[in-house]
Amino acid sequence: MKYLLVLACLSTMVAVGAPALAAEPDDIAAAVADSRRPDADKKLDAERKPAEMLKIAHIRPGDRVMDMIPGGGYFTRLFAVAVGPKGYVYAYQPTEWDSHHKGKPAAVLAVAPDYKNVSVIDAPINKLVAPEPLDVVWTSQNYHDLHNDFAKPADLAIVNKAVFDALRPGGFYVVLDHAAENGSGLRDTDKLHRIDETVVKKEVEAAGFRLAGESNVLRNPEDTHTKLVFDDTIRHKTDQFILIFRKPKR
Repeated sequence: MKYLLVLACLSTMVAVGAPALAAEPDDIAAAVADSRRPDADKKLDAERKPAEMLKIAHIRPGDRVMDMIPGGGYFTRLFAVAVGPKGYVYAYQPTEWDSHHKGKPAAVLAVAPDYKNVSVIDAPINKLVAPEPLDVVWTSQNYHDLHNDFAKPADLAIVNKAVFDALRPGGFYVVLDHAAENGSGLRDTDKLHRIDETVVKKEVEAAGFRLAGESNVLRNPEDTHTKLVFDDTIRHKTDQFILIFRKPKR
């Protein structure tokens, strides 16, 4: 299963690679306005900026997309509409996360019945695989957790290589996460649920990816990077980095 051109891109994005065409504005607007989205999702729109995220992720009609560690399916729903009826979305739910549901079905399972082009894959994170070649793999606010004890035995070298293998040549791997202090490495992945973006770049590039761009749209310079992301004084306002990696075309 399965070149570095500096170009003008989104105003929120520092481009270091050639961007692909994203979904048209109408497709993005339709995804955000989708009546099937629950109110709980819509309440998060102001902080998560879904329209911007769909552009940054290079989501296009007809794409095959994987939402890796989808949580409640916030982005899964958006992707399903943005890729259209000819596209498909796989929500990859690692079995290592199952214990957090306390015997209840994973929340993302409620998404698939409402969208004919969505299916949930429940499997170990180290066994990540896609049923067909993908155009985009997306993961948000969870990459750091793959370094934590509850996700063990997650092996990031294995996971990132599996993502690389699942993508078509030229495909995108987008990692969004809570920023830790520069130089902190993996120190705060468990205690604060943050990660040093330099570590992410190093790990993902080791799998063969090239950094294609970075976005500042979710940056917050007032975040000191010293608080737990669930702390009421910073929750929903953390400094977040977005890294766009690309699998070389050859």
